[in-house]
Amino acid sequence: MDFKIAAAAIAAALLIGGCSSKPPTEGPSAVARLQPTTGNTASGTVTFVQRGDTLRVTADVSGLKPNAEHGFHVHEKGDCSSGDGMSAGGHFNPDAKPHGAPNKPHHDGDLWALKADANGAAKATFTVEGVTVSAGTHSVVGRGLIVHKDPDDYTTQPTGNSGARIACAVIAAGN
Repeated sequence: MDFKIAAAAIAAALLIGGCSSKPPTEGPSAVARLQPTTGNTASGTVTFVQRGDTLRVTADVSGLKPNAEHGFHVHEKGDCSSGDGMSAGGHFNPDAKPHGAPNKPHHDGDLWALKADANGAAKATFTVEGVTVSAGTHSVVGRGLIVHKDPDDYTTQPTGNSGARIACAVIAAGN
């Protein structure tokens, strides 16, 4: 009888221990505060949080065309000084990969599109691999972040045919 009680206690302890797995540790972060380009209204905040080998991206953007999809990319230069966002350069692409969806071979700067609701607001959270907020070749810190007028087709080279740049930000280190 004591053996059955001891075995039950051990099984319960293992079951409880198995349920207490820790979430991935959050690491360094970065933030981008999107401002509209000339003649546009899109603005918002995007955070980047390192979680192991992935980067969690959380976007909260308003002033978009209602019920529309918008291309969303990290660009090579952290420069939003031109009124049209062109000073941010091309897509961030240190490994000279083709443009594509984040789940296929792609530029480091290729992100999932933003999908605006009926009020022109988009909230999105997704993860990407291959980029970081830590120092190095694949760091997004100091780069430009662009929201485009049109959807990304994920095939047209090298930009995805996403159209005009309607918001721009410089990605700045967080903690």
